[in-house]
Amino acid sequence: QVQLVESGGGLVQVGGSLRLSCAASGRSFRMNVMGWFRQAPGKEREFVAAISSSGATDYIDFVKGRFTISTDNAKNTENTVYLQMDSLKPDDTAVYYCSARDPTRDNYVRRPSYEYDYWGQGTQVTVFS
Repeated sequence: QVQLVESGGGLVQVGGSLRLSCAASGRSFRMNVMGWFRQAPGKEREFVAAISSSGATDYIDFVKGRFTISTDNAKNTENTVYLQMDSLKPDDTAVYYCSARDPTRDNYVRRPSYEYDYWGQGTQVTVFS
């Protein structure tokens, strides 16, 4: 069983920063591709960023230059992915979800949500002016 637990959400003023963390654990977990999605009220869940175990990354245009995805692969079974969010805007307000692609699938970073097999419970990010 793979578990993803997000943390780091909260309230932040326009222009501020937050760092989201996602701790992945589970006996069968092995880092393949991990991603961040978000869902704003009344909108569909959308891809934000993803990173593969080989270091490849992808970002939606709206966050390029402001968000940075990175990993911290420990030697034990726990792996962590981060989303550093700078210069936050009100349109960044959403619930942010961490996701992971099963290691039996290929190692390419992909955007559709169906390409990911495991999901966290989400963490709220609210940007106010």
